[in-house]
Amino acid sequence: MSFRAVLRAIVDDCGGGLGAVLMSADGIPIEEYVTEDLPDGPLQEDIGTAGVEFGRILEEIRKVADSLGGGSVSETVVSLARMNLVFRPIDDDIFLAVVVAPDGNLGKARYLMRRHLISIRQEL
Repeated sequence: MSFRAVLRAIVDDCGGGLGAVLMSADGIPIEEYVTEDLPDGPLQEDIGTAGVEFGRILEEIRKVADSLGGGSVSETVVSLARMNLVFRPIDDDIFLAVVVAPDGNLGKARYLMRRHLISIRQEL
């Protein structure tokens, strides 16, 4: 299954999914998928923007987790007024970000992200 097909499956099947991007830690998008329902704003042009902007924050979260001895970060959720963003590391250099509407099914999006991890890792 291609990266785009996996991203589409996550977004379309979660209920309220708006888009997804698979990104390298240096901010380069590998693949992305966006629905027509994405709210107006910078993400509508390039969902990878969220990955770049939040990538720095995710790196800081990783450093804090290491210093606390809490283990690796398995997931980060950022809830905003107009959308929720879920970030999940695929490996040390790649992460998956999914955008869900505020009234969308965030739990199902998180489940689908976990379920498709193997498919994504196999494609790498």
